[in-house]
Amino acid sequence: MPHIHIVLFEPEIPQNTGNVARTCAATGASLHLIRPLGFTIDDKKLKRAGLDYWDKLDITYYDGLADFFSKHGDKPIYYFTTKARNTYADVRYPEEVFLMFGKESAGLPEELLVSHPKTAVRIPMRDKLRSLNLSNSVAIAVYEVLRQSEFEGLLEVGSLTKYEWDQANE
Repeated sequence: MPHIHIVLFEPEIPQNTGNVARTCAATGASLHLIRPLGFTIDDKKLKRAGLDYWDKLDITYYDGLADFFSKHGDKPIYYFTTKARNTYADVRYPEEVFLMFGKESAGLPEELLVSHPKTAVRIPMRDKLRSLNLSNSVAIAVYEVLRQSEFEGLLEVGSLTKYEWDQANE
């Protein structure tokens, strides 16, 4: 099973981070939050968006990019941005991978993207639109990594509807 690390650089909107946390919990991905955050971690909106999954989450906090890179700078990191040439689907992701996303208002720092052009990727979208929602972008990226590993470690069969259950037990 791949080990996916979701990295949020200075997230600003608690609901987005809560939704990302829920995706991480549902898929086994680790969540890394780089400060400063645009909210407090006990924010009700953050907790509500993540629902009751907070105890199922592997979460780490960093005091800025330098702190994050001092611990993980030698790992494969893919930088999600609207400014990349390659798409997220062009990549064959390694077994352990860090997927970094920028803050909602400004994305990732330009100098970071310029210094990592081969691992900067984008999600295709129509022209003249700013970007997709952060939590949607994270979900797209996580599920591409999981798809490439044939969803190893995740449920292969969904639960039955009441009708299907009743039909199977007649």
